[in-house]
Amino acid sequence: MAEARSRTRRRERTRNRPGGDSADNRIRQAPWRHLRSPYPPLPLISEDQLEAIHAASLRILSEIGIDFLDPDARTRLKQHGAHVTEGSERVRFDPEMVLEYIAKAPSEFTLYGGRPERDLTFGANNINFCCIASAPFCSDLEGGRRDGNYADFNNFCRLTQSANIVHMFGGYPVEPIDLPPATRHLDCHYSFLTLSDKVHHAYSLGRQRPSDAIDMLCIARGETRDSIAERPGMHTIINTSSPLRVDTPMLQGLTEMSAHGQAVCVTPFTLSGAMSPVTIAGALAQQNAEALAVIAFTQMVRPGAPVIYGGFTSNVDMRSGAPAFGTPEYAKAALVGGQLARKYGLPYRSTNANASNAPDAQAAWESMMSLWPVMLGHTNMVMHAAGWLEGGLTASFEKFVIDLELLQGMAAFLDPLEVSDATLALDAIRDVGPGGHFFGTAHTLERYETAFYEPLLSDWRNFESWEEAGSMDATTRANRVYRAMLETYEAPEIDPAVDEELKAYIAKRRENPGIEQ
Repeated sequence: MAEARSRTRRRERTRNRPGGDSADNRIRQAPWRHLRSPYPPLPLISEDQLEAIHAASLRILSEIGIDFLDPDARTRLKQHGAHVTEGSERVRFDPEMVLEYIAKAPSEFTLYGGRPERDLTFGANNINFCCIASAPFCSDLEGGRRDGNYADFNNFCRLTQSANIVHMFGGYPVEPIDLPPATRHLDCHYSFLTLSDKVHHAYSLGRQRPSDAIDMLCIARGETRDSIAERPGMHTIINTSSPLRVDTPMLQGLTEMSAHGQAVCVTPFTLSGAMSPVTIAGALAQQNAEALAVIAFTQMVRPGAPVIYGGFTSNVDMRSGAPAFGTPEYAKAALVGGQLARKYGLPYRSTNANASNAPDAQAAWESMMSLWPVMLGHTNMVMHAAGWLEGGLTASFEKFVIDLELLQGMAAFLDPLEVSDATLALDAIRDVGPGGHFFGTAHTLERYETAFYEPLLSDWRNFESWEEAGSMDATTRANRVYRAMLETYEAPEIDPAVDEELKAYIAKRRENPGIEQ
């Protein structure tokens, strides 16, 4: 049965051939599908060790506390039983109160896309891949590294829509700094809603930006704020200002999103040796304390609001202080982060990260080091799954395609291995016997086109034929694929009346955006 499903998926591969029939120009994609891990999650540490991190986190919250910089948030925290130091931003939490509010968060929830097949489930063994988010720069082979801009932003939106293995937007793929800061969110959400039908992201930088995003989502879906709270279609990322601080714009945006039922992913920015202790265990204890405090706050805003436990603990290069990603320490922290999220019954977020400055071998091996714990730890939201480069500073078009190769391979890894009379192939082994080969057997020919995963980029020709075809390396092939994907992009259908209403909303909001520059 599993073999039959796998064959069906392979037969359904799209084989667009822009620029001719050359294998180098062919776009090999598996069909869109929802991913679920059939394997048990991998625990890295024992239950006693996990409990020690948990206990240390609760001591941090009760004895040291966290600074909540927004006075309205402190008022709400105090009303719900937290200890707010008079004349200070410091908030301390009784362990019992934290766990009481954490228990109100759903262990599983759905974010609704622009059409039913785009709906995504978070929690349990579901895996959802996001595109690159929040990079200030972008790059490709022709244009090099450049400032983020709206044209490249839109091209990343088109690529994300076209890439079947990428389920959602993790944020603005690249920051369009050529647009005015006070209104660029309006243009970006218009692009999200018209260039794609996948779940998207709203920045929580104050109240107004997510409020506008919610209004525009209501227009696109033909819904009200009340109904959209029951059918959330967006998420936001809330980063703590580690160590032990949450800033005002993040708290205001979180409050707006949670109050209206949209998903919040709480992710402490705990780089071991810089913003958290140099030991991974200490960094995880701090990560956990910050995450629990802010997740509890979301449930004070709206009990049952969808929330995700985010882990981002990595280390720094102790010689330069630069962030390091895709390291063994990062892999360990990602796996333990998944254990902690499961302990509290929360969906989990981790990241496909690397620190390379180019879409090269370093970028690929660090990404693979990141992806294995992501997959084995039952990560429900994989941030920056496609396109991340330079420690997150650059959105690379070629790395986007290289990551598609990695993600499609990981998805194929999730297909169960069938052991049956048909797959054990004893008749074929008997027919070939000692010293023969299996290329021409009936067993092989029946499975000729469906036997193995077909890669997007890998070139398995021998050296002579590879050299004759132009000797292109993986980055050059990735460049051709991304350009071919843009050439064959198809926009989702949108009702002209909805489009006009979105444009009218944007025009009205431009008159008085209410956001300081």
